[in-house]
Amino acid sequence: MSKNTEVEAKRVFIGAGCNRVVNNVSWGASGLVSFGAQNAVAIFSPKTAQILTTLPGHKASVNCTHWLPSSKFAFKAKHLDWHYLLSGDTDGVIILWELSTNSNNWRHVLQLPQSHKKGVTCINAFMCSETDAMFASGSSDGVVNVWDVSFPSQPSEECKVSCLDSISADSKAIVTLSLAELPQNPGRFTLAMGGLDNKIKLYCGERTGKFTSVCELKGHTDWIRSLDFSLPTEETTSSIMLVSSSQDKVIRIWKLVLVGDVGSWQREITLASYIEGPVFISGKFTYQVSVESVLIGHEDWVYSVEWQPPVDHHQPLSILSASMDKTMMIWRPEKKTGVWVNVVCVGELSHCALGFYGGHWSPDGVSIMAHGYGGSFHLWRNVSSSKESGNWQMQKVPSGHFAAVTDITWARTGEYLLSVSHDQTTRVFSSWKSDEEDEHWHELARPQVHGHDINCVAMVQGKGNHRFVSGAEEKVVRVFEAPLSFLKTLKHTCAGGEGSILEDLQADVQVLGANMSALGLSQKPIYLHSSSEPLERNGGGEGLETFETVPEAAPVELKEPPIEDQLAFHTLWPESHKLYGHGNELFSLCCDHNGSLVASSCKAQSAAMAEIWLWEVGTWKAVGRLQSHSLTVTHLEFSYDDTLLLSVSRDRHFSVFSIQRTDNGEVSHKLMAKVEAHKRIIWACSWNPFGHQFATSSREKTVKIWSIEKDARVKQVLALPQFGSSVTAVAWTGLDQKEKSGCIAVGMESGLIELWNIKVKETEEGTTATAALALRLEPFMCHVSAVNRLAWRPTEKSESNQSLLRLTSCGDDNCVRVFDFKF
Repeated sequence: MSKNTEVEAKRVFIGAGCNRVVNNVSWGASGLVSFGAQNAVAIFSPKTAQILTTLPGHKASVNCTHWLPSSKFAFKAKHLDWHYLLSGDTDGVIILWELSTNSNNWRHVLQLPQSHKKGVTCINAFMCSETDAMFASGSSDGVVNVWDVSFPSQPSEECKVSCLDSISADSKAIVTLSLAELPQNPGRFTLAMGGLDNKIKLYCGERTGKFTSVCELKGHTDWIRSLDFSLPTEETTSSIMLVSSSQDKVIRIWKLVLVGDVGSWQREITLASYIEGPVFISGKFTYQVSVESVLIGHEDWVYSVEWQPPVDHHQPLSILSASMDKTMMIWRPEKKTGVWVNVVCVGELSHCALGFYGGHWSPDGVSIMAHGYGGSFHLWRNVSSSKESGNWQMQKVPSGHFAAVTDITWARTGEYLLSVSHDQTTRVFSSWKSDEEDEHWHELARPQVHGHDINCVAMVQGKGNHRFVSGAEEKVVRVFEAPLSFLKTLKHTCAGGEGSILEDLQADVQVLGANMSALGLSQKPIYLHSSSEPLERNGGGEGLETFETVPEAAPVELKEPPIEDQLAFHTLWPESHKLYGHGNELFSLCCDHNGSLVASSCKAQSAAMAEIWLWEVGTWKAVGRLQSHSLTVTHLEFSYDDTLLLSVSRDRHFSVFSIQRTDNGEVSHKLMAKVEAHKRIIWACSWNPFGHQFATSSREKTVKIWSIEKDARVKQVLALPQFGSSVTAVAWTGLDQKEKSGCIAVGMESGLIELWNIKVKETEEGTTATAALALRLEPFMCHVSAVNRLAWRPTEKSESNQSLLRLTSCGDDNCVRVFDFKF
């Protein structure tokens, strides 16, 4: 919570997808999961499937996260007051974070003193005790750093981190690491590294540092992707196992055995003893590494392998693997023969995800989670009591965009959010009815899955079915209508109310859902009464269909939040119209409050391209082309009485057009004013709900308030004090109509959000306005990259005096956020 004398802020929802890199996800002994979402480190709770917070601090994309203690060491960490998290980015920076389990507060502890020269690819740690750990970090230039970290036992103390060693292991990238203590040799450690040369490199060293290379393990025929040492098992303390996976689709299990002390081993040395595998000495003891088993089962690159975490100090013989073939497998040795077999296989049976980048165990070994190519999570939980193969059921997970979120808008009455992104999807988020106190938000549908990055979206207002228009990196505006399956699903959300939805349903929506076209550009309707038999392709079409076939969608009414597989295929909206006219890629869209006109603009370097087009809702004919600007129009908005259209542009001007309807329904428009408002590009604008005043925001870090006077002149009435960074988004909402008071939300390129209270006075002499800072949101609640759009939830006309307001925001950090403010 961010507190202030007047305004309280509460975080309601964060939606974000996972960066598409291996080693990005970590499941901690705390029970929480961490992952990188662009430059933010996001934390989510698998119990509630909600993202709890994002941690700001990295200036580059987050590649890897690792909990201290991770799920592997959960048995050593039953009642810790603090849990720690490491995160590394593509600039080579590693940050240490602290979570207080009592207050659930996060703290940025420190940035590691010595950064990698290139991006961090992996981090792996070994907990020596509750307050003491060693960890290694690998980089894409082949350098591995080994660190020692000690945690405070008293709140007054600080963490101490020191670099024990820096190893130049390879000229190419090191992509995976695993640390372990050598069997029966306390204080001596082994470090396994894998990279692009198909060999596993083993190093040994002491707790105090200096690691030396002891041997290489050969066998894989492609890049090594993942390594994990086991802890000692119940049967034996004189050996540990190492599991490795590779792009050669094979998993290998290696056994590292203590064969004796140095003296006794050297007396018995024969050539035959080396056949088993390489031998090395560390301290007083000799060790040998041999192949224990080779597991073949995956049909594509195996990106990760992980031993099941011990529950009671003993290592279970159970391995989880995740592969690009869209499956995760659990491998265990058979009781009688000891042969390792695949006992569980879970995964997407469809072709929505390209595959899995990594798989992880929960600390108790009852759940497994994968993260996929589409930035998505997939979680299974064993709901049966049998430990053998079990009954693995899919669970709810958070979801969101995996690229910059460019625009966001509320449904007409605020019952859901619609966001669009450079990940080429349009997504609907809403809160679901549940028995809990807090509302839980989930992704409800994915109306558009496209072949181009999407830049802008607008909800069509007015009566009738739910419709939206979206504009992507193409010259066409596309119009979508809600299918019946979505309208029915909406009943199960919090704001689903009975009345309004049922009326919509009776309006006879004949379309159940939509199918994806082969090239992913157009979405075709599925009608209610069409036959359920899939169409016979012409003449059987032997072998011709391999690229073209897209599975038939099966849209249904969803009674609970959908999982990734349903979202990707079965929640599409049919495309009803394409609007042709613009000569370049679409950039901005808006709809008037009456629901009769849509305005659009595209990227432009000339006055001819910078025209704003007006489209009539329903007929979807072009009814106006407004000329004024000479460069891209960055944002458009209709005044609340729909008589004026405001546009702002890269050419540093804003324009106000008057929009009139003649008696026979034709639209006439006239340029009323054009003003050079700022010295740099104007990013955004927003109207006062209670009058003809508006705000503009610019790259020059300013927000200015303007008023249209009685004689139709536009004058500046106020400039807010300069902000800390470029102002990329602004949104004005009304608080009290009688007092003409309102609140302006300001979003910046730095990701920060501020609220300003504003009062407008209209007198005979002209309009004046006063403003005061109401609230600065703390950085942990804000975006970590540029805010692209802010939008206040629409409120009923009757609520003229409001105390609780809801704001949504989207940004370059892949996040969609919802806040509640109490005034």
